[in-house]
Amino acid sequence: MAIRQRALEAEIFDPEELEFLARVFDRLKYDGQITEQREALASRIIANFMAGIVDENELVSLSRLPLGR
Repeated sequence: MAIRQRALEAEIFDPEELEFLARVFDRLKYDGQITEQREALASRIIANFMAGIVDENELVSLSRLPLGR
């Protein structure tokens, strides 16, 4: 799963945060996405979370948009 791999690489999230990020990722991923799309999605989720977005619905909403909006 791309989100777990990205989060593990960052080495800064506790297990509860990883579960939260994975839940957001699961809400946003869809069948047919290529690996690069899922990796970009994971990066957006993590970047938004690290920017202080901790409400799940808000994180989902913002992570649908490209970074640098």
